[in-house]
Amino acid sequence: MIDLRLNAIVGPERANGRPLAELTRLVVKGGATLIQLRDKLGSTRRMIEEARAIKAVLAGTGVPLVINDRLDVALVAQADGVHVGQDDMHAEDARALLGPQAIIGLSIKSVAQANAAPLDAIDYAGIGGVYATTSKDNPDPPIGVAGLRDVVAALRARRPDFPVCGIAGIDATNAAALIAAGADGVAVISALSMRDDPEAAAREMRSVVDRALVER
Repeated sequence: MIDLRLNAIVGPERANGRPLAELTRLVVKGGATLIQLRDKLGSTRRMIEEARAIKAVLAGTGVPLVINDRLDVALVAQADGVHVGQDDMHAEDARALLGPQAIIGLSIKSVAQANAAPLDAIDYAGIGGVYATTSKDNPDPPIGVAGLRDVVAALRARRPDFPVCGIAGIDATNAAALIAAGADGVAVISALSMRDDPEAAAREMRSVVDRALVER
């Protein structure tokens, strides 16, 4: 089962001037368990080069790389899978193209989407946005901790062990609340990549998540 304790999302718009491969190396050293590459503005070629550089850094760590939305990039760069949103390629189509071993993640924002999610085709769900964020243009209002709890309950009613993480606006001060509400981990961008010391930030976040999981 995929380890979602610290899903670090890396992208050029939120890298604080660092190469993404170097940022990845730092957050993995600090405890990231999954890396997602998200680049909504760059060229396809740039994204493939980024993905390949990140894969090289992850070699031997056991930490997988998924590509946000871009299945073509995932295929060319031999990433471990993709993360798709509600308006991206259907998860079932991504599964058919990438095969049974690929990791497929799906963004879920509501109980209705949780009830309709193709659980046979996906490996995990990213739930949110939980809090307000400046990392992504999100037209939907934050669902909050209560909203996350409702979505988790809907998914777990269908599959009790289904892996989920919260996403958006998460930092070390509010991550524990999501774990207490049922999340297996957190997906984080700015709270890691915009810090002066991403490795220390990742270590702090992993500590918060691990402690909350023990106390749940």
